[in-house]
Amino acid sequence: MKKLSLAFFALFSIGITAQEIDPEIKIASENLEEQMISWRRDFHQNPELSNREFKTAKKIAAHLKELGIETQTGIAKTGVVGILKGNKPGKTVALRADMDALPVTERNDLPFKSEVTTEFLGSQTGVMHACGHDTHVAILMGVAEVLSQNKDKINGTVKFIFQPAEEGPPPGEEGGAGLMIKEGVLKNPDVDAIFGLHINSETPVGTIRYKPEGTMAAVERFVINVKGKQTHGSAPWSGTDPILISAKIIDGLQTIISRDAKLVDGAAVITVGKITSGVRFNIIPESAEMIGTVRTLDPDMKEIILRRMREMVPAIAKAYGGEATIEIQNNTAITYNDPELTSQMLPTLEKVAGKDHIELVKATTGGEDFSFFQEEVPGFYFFLGGKPLDATESAPHHTPDFFIDESGMLLGVKTMSQIAIDYLNQ
Repeated sequence: MKKLSLAFFALFSIGITAQEIDPEIKIASENLEEQMISWRRDFHQNPELSNREFKTAKKIAAHLKELGIETQTGIAKTGVVGILKGNKPGKTVALRADMDALPVTERNDLPFKSEVTTEFLGSQTGVMHACGHDTHVAILMGVAEVLSQNKDKINGTVKFIFQPAEEGPPPGEEGGAGLMIKEGVLKNPDVDAIFGLHINSETPVGTIRYKPEGTMAAVERFVINVKGKQTHGSAPWSGTDPILISAKIIDGLQTIISRDAKLVDGAAVITVGKITSGVRFNIIPESAEMIGTVRTLDPDMKEIILRRMREMVPAIAKAYGGEATIEIQNNTAITYNDPELTSQMLPTLEKVAGKDHIELVKATTGGEDFSFFQEEVPGFYFFLGGKPLDATESAPHHTPDFFIDESGMLLGVKTMSQIAIDYLNQ
């Protein structure tokens, strides 16, 4: 992208912030609010895990086709792409929503609560939209309808990307943004910029939060396999306990964060989220498996942490008479908001939500595979308020009590619709 001066952006911002949201966009969005909530509730009640979003994709494709939007299906297994050409030629902008749910059992008492269950990694679990992807899909379906009614305002092309497997594909499968890119989602027509949002249960309804440059962490998934020697639980000296070794490895991994990571340069996290071992209370098992994640916001720190993990895991196991291997897989890069694109679109956020409702925030250790799109083309990713205004607390994402106030979705439709038009018309 051609470098533009800060003075240009200052002048540019003054001109844009004085404007209001396009009245036709505003009215069209408001007219869709009830329908959008209905879509969201349907998706919430019928969640599907990564790479298995078959019914979700079918509903999305039917909606796009009904709008007369060119529709492509089966991209990255279950992904759906819509292409809307404006009445005038110009650039191509992409808008993205993720589709997949999580292996979480819902505890909310809602009339559209998920009752879906499945087997995931050998365990029975509920399935829940515990991260708000159901709202993302409904919002982008709404944006597609709003923009299809306003083609005369579009100088160029809008590409709607409904992406599967943002939470990561099942073991042994490809999926998500990386596979969509591999299969050409940013080509034909070539995308010039991409935008995405994430509803947030801890951001008040009506508020938009953003950060230029690095805004979300790079994510690695690791698997540690520990080998010991099985024996009777009453005689641990006659075997090698892989559960004890696992505990020492977990403890050791945390010293990498507390002693090896230069945290003044950026946050970093190592979490073991799953450990499997043993079958009975009085048997020391032969092996254990741990699965976890690494989150980093600094590329150099990331390399140090991963190197230390590879050194430490087998060494700790050996010290206690066992063996251990570690495999590390990259899930996402750093979610990097292009600074110039962010400056360019900030006035749009301000005129849609109101300048008092736009907040500059610090980076988060959450991860997003939207980052892979941003490695290919300039991108901007922001957070949309989903916390009830009268709430004092809210459940975090990826938990059974996760809850979103649906009134926050309307701002998402207005903002994404206006962003597409403003980007293409500048």
